[in-house]
Amino acid sequence: MPRSPSTPPALLAAIVLFAAITPAVLMTAPALAAQLASQWQLSPGQIGDLFSAELGAMSLATLPAIWWLKRVNWRFAALLAGALFVTGNLASAWAEGYTTLVILRFLTALAGGSLMILCLSSAATTDNPSRVYGLWVMGQLVLGAIGLALLPKLFASQGLASGYLLLAALGLLVLPLTRAFPSGAQSPAQARSEDYGAPPLRVGLGILGLLGFYIGLSGVWTFIGAMGESAGLDAQANGNVLAIATLMGILGAVIAAVIGERLPRVPSLWLGFGLMALSTLLLLGQPQLARFAIAALVFKFTWTYVLPFILASLADLDPSGRLMNLSNLVIGGGLALGPALAGRLIERQGGFDGLLLVAAVITLLSLLAVLGSRERGRAVASFDSH
Repeated sequence: MPRSPSTPPALLAAIVLFAAITPAVLMTAPALAAQLASQWQLSPGQIGDLFSAELGAMSLATLPAIWWLKRVNWRFAALLAGALFVTGNLASAWAEGYTTLVILRFLTALAGGSLMILCLSSAATTDNPSRVYGLWVMGQLVLGAIGLALLPKLFASQGLASGYLLLAALGLLVLPLTRAFPSGAQSPAQARSEDYGAPPLRVGLGILGLLGFYIGLSGVWTFIGAMGESAGLDAQANGNVLAIATLMGILGAVIAAVIGERLPRVPSLWLGFGLMALSTLLLLGQPQLARFAIAALVFKFTWTYVLPFILASLADLDPSGRLMNLSNLVIGGGLALGPALAGRLIERQGGFDGLLLVAAVITLLSLLAVLGSRERGRAVASFDSH
């Protein structure tokens, strides 16, 4: 894919801000879930279905994007999706019934998923995708942390509608940045091509690596709090560790953004995946507080540190933007499969050790898949050039 000689600040702002706002509901799910339970008296099942509808819609946005990414001006698509995102959040603030809210959140998340696809695809066209994807992750984590800190107070005084109104306001504020997106990533000749730039085997390995990464991380992270409780940690200690882990996640994304393309990518992939597998194994055998804390902090740090380099490796394979669109579906699929598979492993094994061993193996296999997706010449050149 042709890359611009330098990333315009407006494009960087558009990628980071839209990517932070569109998944904000999922990043602040604990606060929203508590408010839905107290204000609307929704059952855990109803709350779970509501968030599943949002996550599913963001992933399903990939399917129509297969068509429109090649045919529609990206700036127009961003403006339309942004307007729908704002409208959907405004309507959600005034929704009166559960079914109506689910439908509105599904449609709003479809618009948000389309914006996320544009962010992923646009980042792939920049001169330093590793840096941009690092900022992409960091923006989501920072806004999520701010939301978790502020929303409970806002909900206490203004109710659930205030959260959706705030999202609508943020969406409206950044809507002018839609003009910063590229008009598209392809020339007409490229758009008519049905082939990715890399051989199908390498493309398949890259996708499998991303899928395995998200299956492993979501399976472990979903149940990491329960692992702490099982090891005898009290709720306060458990909560403190996970709160600090969020800060470590932000730090991981910041370091990835700073490194960008300055250092060879292959060592960063080895370091990130290796530490992630090691931290998973540190959770074996009901660890005491110190070992649990180290494992949780390292796990969250390496998760957000290595993800930008995985996405940048996928961007190298993609001359059309369609592979980055597909990655949106793969991420959603991995986030959905991980907890489901983990829950069944825990039930079958009667504990967490089986899950942790499987997750560590999947993580290492994902590393091999991502490395296998890289062209050997590029890998060697990345060492030589630095």
